[in-house]
Amino acid sequence: LTAWCQETAVSLGIPELARKVRVSWNPRMRTTAGRAWWPHRSIEMNPKIRDIGEAEIWRTLKHEFAHLVAYERCGRRRIDPHGPEWRAACAELGIPGEAACHSLPLKSRRMKRNHFYSCPSCLAVIGRVRPFGKAVACYPCCRKYNGGNYHNRFRLVKNLD
Repeated sequence: LTAWCQETAVSLGIPELARKVRVSWNPRMRTTAGRAWWPHRSIEMNPKIRDIGEAEIWRTLKHEFAHLVAYERCGRRRIDPHGPEWRAACAELGIPGEAACHSLPLKSRRMKRNHFYSCPSCLAVIGRVRPFGKAVACYPCCRKYNGGNYHNRFRLVKNLD
């Protein structure tokens, strides 16, 4: 799998990714099929997808590799994980129209969200399992009105319920 990623990165003209990409199986994964880590340029895959079939292994690998391709091409610029850059990379890798989430028969894990925050600008409510440890702003508002940079006027406010 690592060799495929390396060859594909070379064919896409991304030599730095080809040099550093690594694919591994993570037996601790339970609910997710795979995970891409950038800038480490590594992909972790859930060994349970081997039981589902080889086609699912390759689809998951391409899905996660598309994340690395998208991040590599955009450099340090922050992008949406499943945004247009990722969708373009998916199309190049042969999985156009790829969904952001899988519908595989992996055990799901739902955690109760007890901490809720509101954006004073757009009034969006964000639920969290754990409270934020530092000041956090509404990302869509910061992107829309402040070029993607933090601004205190979009700071999320803890709801008191």
